[in-house]
Amino acid sequence: MVIQFIDFLGRSFLNLSEMVGNFFMFLVRAGKILFTTKLKLHKLFVQANRIGVESLSIVILTGCFTGMVFALQSYIGFKRVGGEQFIGAVVALGMIRELGPVLTGLMVTGRAGSAITAEIGTMRITEQIDALVTLRINTFQYLVIPRILAGIVILPCLTLFSMIFGIVGGYVVCVHILGLSPEDYTTSIRNFVEVADIRSGLIKAAAFGLILSWVGTYKGFYTEGGARGVGIATTQSVVTSSIMILITNYFLTKFLESL
Repeated sequence: MVIQFIDFLGRSFLNLSEMVGNFFMFLVRAGKILFTTKLKLHKLFVQANRIGVESLSIVILTGCFTGMVFALQSYIGFKRVGGEQFIGAVVALGMIRELGPVLTGLMVTGRAGSAITAEIGTMRITEQIDALVTLRINTFQYLVIPRILAGIVILPCLTLFSMIFGIVGGYVVCVHILGLSPEDYTTSIRNFVEVADIRSGLIKAAAFGLILSWVGTYKGFYTEGGARGVGIATTQSVVTSSIMILITNYFLTKFLESL
């Protein structure tokens, strides 16, 4: 019984190590091909449009209402201690440093990350990727690299919109609903928000863009099991990306604070 348990642990550890190794080697291979082959700019712009432009409305809505509810909850707390004049800074810092990048990453993962996995996974099970290999087309250069680069570049742009509309949403709630002074809201932002805060949020957004596009392309590229396999890979892609974004957010916060 003990030997069987040890054997189970050993096999599980080896399988996990193999999976993690393949996952990181996928990114290493993509990076190598990126620097040794010509980038397909047309494919990059197409993927930037699919990942970024088509996700803009969702990101704006998410950022706006997040800022509104954050301002409302902050008002409830600060009113008890007489600190209403600091609500603007709290909303701005929360949207810029944490909520903007994280929520943008999660929303784009659900909308675009799943689409990346489903598209490439469908190409895999219908043997379209094998056909590209037969035609001597570099599948990483054609399918993987444009999506990963587009994710890295476009997520900071989307996050900027999320930040701006979150702050605007907080302003609307504070000034037009709660009746607070607009000067207090804007002045606290100018006094306490620094360029380093914005830079920190954009760095996080770029990292989250890498994660969602990396996981999406990896899961799609190695899809198997027919149509059911595409569904499983898509679900795994969204769940894995979301968990990695939340974990990475913590370590990035600690790292950026130490700088």
